[in-house]
Amino acid sequence: MRTAGTLGKRIKALRKKERLTQADLAKELGVSPSAVGMYEQDRRVPDNKTLLTICNVFGVTSDYLLGHMEDPEDVSDVLDTFNKRLMEHDALMFDGKPLTDEERQQVFNTIDYVARLAERLDYED
Repeated sequence: MRTAGTLGKRIKALRKKERLTQADLAKELGVSPSAVGMYEQDRRVPDNKTLLTICNVFGVTSDYLLGHMEDPEDVSDVLDTFNKRLMEHDALMFDGKPLTDEERQQVFNTIDYVARLAERLDYED
């Protein structure tokens, strides 16, 4: 998801990505649907509490919403891309030694295990 631009454009893009209506998001935020529309049109700026709620609803940072950083990228998406390339690459090497199909699968399984472990630890906090 490439979203340049304003706070409003980022809110709208996140809302659409999650397939939420303005009314759905308004309910989550405790504001009116017209307030969400005004946020998305950059005609109104959410207060700090609402901004933090938007961050929580979409799982992004305020730095992202305010344009101080690029689009967030989910680690699972990065790992999926990496694992796909890992499994498709026939001439993959580790320390100069070609990996067998079984070794590539072991690398894939290890990365998948660590990602799932990290996800579980995050939820336990």
